Amino acid sequence: LGLLTKLNWLDLSSNSLTGTIPSQIAMMSNLAGLYLYDNSLTGTIPSQIALMSNLAELYLFGNSLTGTIPSQIAMMSNLTWLDLSVN
Repeated sequence: LGLLTKLNWLDLSSNSLTGTIPSQIAMMSNLAGLYLYDNSLTGTIPSQIALMSNLAELYLFGNSLTGTIPSQIAMMSNLTWLDLSVN
């Protein structure tokens, strides 16, 4: 996924995905929307997501994510929608 540097929106919601969110996803530097909700993702939210400076919408609800919310997310100046509920 990290090679898709020109991609603006990625919607993989409701696909029964399992495993963790790869930290390499942060290499998708132009991404404005990331939708991984309603899957079976586990593990923590990678702090590298905060490197996605264009990200405006991040939907990770409805998974089985654990741990704390990375504090770096608070520094994402373009982020307007964040949903981490039901984890």
